Amino acid sequence: MPATATTYQPHLLDPHSAEPQPIHPRNGRSFRLAELYELLQCQRVDVVRLTDELILIIDDEGKFRNPAYLNLLATYLWYQYQPAARGQDSIVGRVILCHDKQFR
Repeated sequence: MPATATTYQPHLLDPHSAEPQPIHPRNGRSFRLAELYELLQCQRVDVVRLTDELILIIDDEGKFRNPAYLNLLATYLWYQYQPAARGQDSIVGRVILCHDKQFR
């Protein structure tokens, strides 16, 4: 049975933590932009699609930070689900892994 937005547990992937941290949208259904800006500590977000249902929400300007911290787990997931990305780019900073219906 595929995960749905209501059954999928979103996680914060922090480059300074070895373990993904379970998180929940404030309204219980989907993240709003202001909430994402707080969680990711950023001002712009972008979406990296992993599957038809799963996405990574990333700091769109993360690579301009000094220092910019490589997010090994997010990069690994991206490479696993989108092999064409391997060796082309990487993901930095804090990232949210969630169902695409949890971002509105």
